[in-house]
Amino acid sequence: MSSSSGRAERPPVPDPLPAPVVDNHCHLDITRDAGPGGADGPGGAMPPDPSAAIAEAAAVGVPRIVQIGCDLRGARWAVEAAATYDALVAGVALHPNEAPRLAEQGTDLDTAMAEIEALARAHDKVRAVGETGLDHFRTGEEGRAVQVESFRRHIDLAKRLDKTLVIHDRDAHDEVLRVLDEEGAPDRWVMHCFSGDAAFARACLDRGAHLSFAGTVTFKNAQPLRDALVVAPRDRLLVETDAPYLTPHPHRGAPNASYLVPLTVRAMAEVRGDDLETLCLALDATTEEVFGGPW
Repeated sequence: MSSSSGRAERPPVPDPLPAPVVDNHCHLDITRDAGPGGADGPGGAMPPDPSAAIAEAAAVGVPRIVQIGCDLRGARWAVEAAATYDALVAGVALHPNEAPRLAEQGTDLDTAMAEIEALARAHDKVRAVGETGLDHFRTGEEGRAVQVESFRRHIDLAKRLDKTLVIHDRDAHDEVLRVLDEEGAPDRWVMHCFSGDAAFARACLDRGAHLSFAGTVTFKNAQPLRDALVVAPRDRLLVETDAPYLTPHPHRGAPNASYLVPLTVRAMAEVRGDDLETLCLALDATTEEVFGGPW
């Protein structure tokens, strides 16, 4: 995820999809040029009203969004937004890059996880624990032990509350699987913004994962990701934006938003050789199965 391209123009609205799909991972509370984590971290300016983003997405066939909170502030906002807007459900967690920062913010993992659990229990529209996981790109060796501990606690929380686990995995494929194998995966878990190759896709699928593909699948240098997309069964696929990041080609570098999901879905259908409407219907049904529905 990067915000340094300098292209800030807003992409045009794509043609609507022939059937609705869900953006299963979005950050309506984050702007790319603000926040303690920069482009890759939690925080950022809270928009006063997400209604416009929701309406614009619905107009092109993306009527529902899973809003993901990545730190305590964002998790609080996600719960409030899901309770307010019919189009939203929420996921709450500490982003893996957030866990090592807790001490700097005057708190500790026990305190932060207690609040995440309270937020996960706060409303029936909180459907997920995530995004949690491991990130070996942004966090160095000194912060990885607390990342692993945070990940383990989120896995336990998802299982105890019967929530979907949403996993962030950046440059940590083997370690993510090791922790999941040791803890035991919950019944429903998603590899958010899947970033591996076909072999890693099979390893995740064998353990029961759903694979969520973002705009990265459209990038010219992402052939291993497209190979992974082909090997995944249609009923194990999800689509996301990770907005405001990972804008699909040909608008890479511009701000992303849920209204651009059709670009990624069309690319997925082309790569897989799927009929577009058939893929849309499958994506929508699978997302509802994973995150609960209707909402």
